[in-house]
Amino acid sequence: MKYKVIIKQVDDWYIAECPAIPGCVSQGKTIKEIHENIKDAIKGCLEVLNKRAEREKAKHKNEILYEVAV
Repeated sequence: MKYKVIIKQVDDWYIAECPAIPGCVSQGKTIKEIHENIKDAIKGCLEVLNKRAEREKAKHKNEILYEVAV
């Protein structure tokens, strides 16, 4: 899956934000660095969201947690 990312330069830094995942931001000194950093940030954010979903499932016994690959 691909995500759109907004990159802006602030002084000597690049700041990247993934609007599809609120709060998912990263920074880097170069475009190459920010590209790798935002990929890591997206992976980390998705991992946290999946862990939250697993915890929520434990609270609701009548729901099924189903994994979908896209």
